[in-house]
Amino acid sequence: MKIDKALEEELHAMGDDHIMTSYETPLRKDAFDLSDKEKIVSIKKDVAHIMETLGLDMTDDSLKGTPNRVAKMFVQEIFGGLHPDKKPKASTFDNKYKYNEMLVEKNITVYSTCEHHLLPIVGRAHIAYISNGTVVGLSKMNRVVDYYAKRPQVQERLTIQVVRELQKVLGTEDVACVIDAKHLCVNSRGIRDIESSTVTAEFGGKFKNEKTRSEFLDYIKLDTKF
Repeated sequence: MKIDKALEEELHAMGDDHIMTSYETPLRKDAFDLSDKEKIVSIKKDVAHIMETLGLDMTDDSLKGTPNRVAKMFVQEIFGGLHPDKKPKASTFDNKYKYNEMLVEKNITVYSTCEHHLLPIVGRAHIAYISNGTVVGLSKMNRVVDYYAKRPQVQERLTIQVVRELQKVLGTEDVACVIDAKHLCVNSRGIRDIESSTVTAEFGGKFKNEKTRSEFLDYIKLDTKF
């Protein structure tokens, strides 16, 4: 694909800057016109072309199956969260036991992919909410994180998406999320700083209050061992 000079200069100026254009994942209207099978067939050809361009011998036993494996991984696994049909159905219940304090689910594993270099983001998410009469199954919070993580992402967007989805499910603004993650685009290329991590947070409703927010942050510092 040819890139015109103006766009080339814009991309060069952008460099490695961390840019998020919207809290919604940018998708075209025809994003799901092709079936998963059709996408795999197309991506397989593209991956093979990249590998061939790099000079790899695609007849080698170790390499010849790679394009198909990568294509299936993209469509069915690491980018599976792009498809709205895969959004987890959140089971909610009446808060009959009248638990009106903060509920925190911490150390949720995050596996995502940086949308700027298509390299892994690996970390932990911590979520809290205060019920206004509705509670959600605990595992559903993990599933919401997993769903929005399984797409090309920016960590700021992922944090916001998790909070907004749970606000919608629970019918309350009182939801918070903190994510602490390592980005391999920083750790394995560019500056190659293997120690740094990125922390993002989104606080809704009562969590904008300093006392409530501090209580949540104190909870996630607890060292849970079994």
